[in-house]
Amino acid sequence: MALPQAKLDATETRLAAMALPSGGAWITAARDAALARVREMGLPGRRDEYWKFTRPDTLVEPQAPKAALFSHDEGMPFDDMDRVRVVFVDGVFDAAASDDLTAAGIEIERLETAAAQDIHWARDLYGVLEEKGQYPVMRPLAALNTAYATDGVVIRVTGKAEKPVSLIYRHASETSDAILHHVIKLEEGAELTVLENGPAAARFNKVMEVEVADNAKFHHVRTQGRDHERRAATHIFARLGTESVFKSFTMTVNGVLTRNECVIELTGDDAVAHVAGAALGDGDFHHDDTVFITHDAVNCESRQVFKKVLRNGATGVFQGKILVQPGAQKTDGYQISQSLLLDDDSNFLAKPELEIYADDVACSHGSTTGAIDEDMLFYLRARGVPLKKAQDLLVLAFLAEAVEEIEDEPLRDHITIRLQGWLERHSH
Repeated sequence: MALPQAKLDATETRLAAMALPSGGAWITAARDAALARVREMGLPGRRDEYWKFTRPDTLVEPQAPKAALFSHDEGMPFDDMDRVRVVFVDGVFDAAASDDLTAAGIEIERLETAAAQDIHWARDLYGVLEEKGQYPVMRPLAALNTAYATDGVVIRVTGKAEKPVSLIYRHASETSDAILHHVIKLEEGAELTVLENGPAAARFNKVMEVEVADNAKFHHVRTQGRDHERRAATHIFARLGTESVFKSFTMTVNGVLTRNECVIELTGDDAVAHVAGAALGDGDFHHDDTVFITHDAVNCESRQVFKKVLRNGATGVFQGKILVQPGAQKTDGYQISQSLLLDDDSNFLAKPELEIYADDVACSHGSTTGAIDEDMLFYLRARGVPLKKAQDLLVLAFLAEAVEEIEDEPLRDHITIRLQGWLERHSH
């Protein structure tokens, strides 16, 4: 089917401003195939079903919109944790600021290094999960990433990693346009925690492809904040084997436009996938979580837990789907999206979906929007709690279900402290 002329023109204008990277045979083939997908799909527009709540204009125009740099006295996330630091500045690896990758205790290298080789294990994953995730919903920004990404990390884990891998994204230029692509492979029985934080760039396009083999465990905790004028489109594509575990949590506290997509396929029996997020938005804040989980095996569990607190005209979006394929019996799928609106000017737009082709399942979804419970507020105020403190306590209680999805208790406490800090800085 031919693309509408307006979409075709917009796509070719964007591509004309980019240069296809060079590399070894395996990645050249993957990039060429991804570029063909971009041209076939066209870049997203407001008429696309899954973009009707979020304007993609600034994510697809040739030049990144300017984003002012921001700094404050609060320490960076995860600074007090023992971790392997991998630093990118405006999408470029910073060796001086990073730890020695060869001493990480796991196999980790830059995408640029892997891409220079004619044969590499990442060939079986790079662009593979992204391509699979294009159906039934097209994700052209992810294909654009696969075609043009020049940096990122490729990680292979064969046992339990001793330390988390911490991906740190720094923003140094007001007009930077960063594209990063990460490939992570957990072999059978392996375990890894990945941390992410930082504004990354004025405009950021990131893809993470994760394969979790049988009995392996992958934990992911991400914070998005600081430079408020940044724009980001991120994608996680994951494939889960038998009795594997995938858990991802994202905290977002600033950002004029953020679109986080997560596409998970449970292909092995007894697999578990949890995706959660807590967002705090103030003013010109637009935050979009779009999740698609496919159950294609027996006795698997999935959870989607998303909470957003919005005020001063902020907008939150949730689009979540659970697809249960024929034969995926005894599926346990749970989805909840809730917003707490602190004024009459903010908006929460939700599109929860279930599509089920098996008969022995337990699937549920729910979405609610409301204000702070006045009875609870009165209860706290009657016991001497100041108004602002009482409101903050109720906000943190509202977010708690999402934060509880973080399995590691110190990480869970760390995120709660970050949320408290944001509420205190935005006291008015």
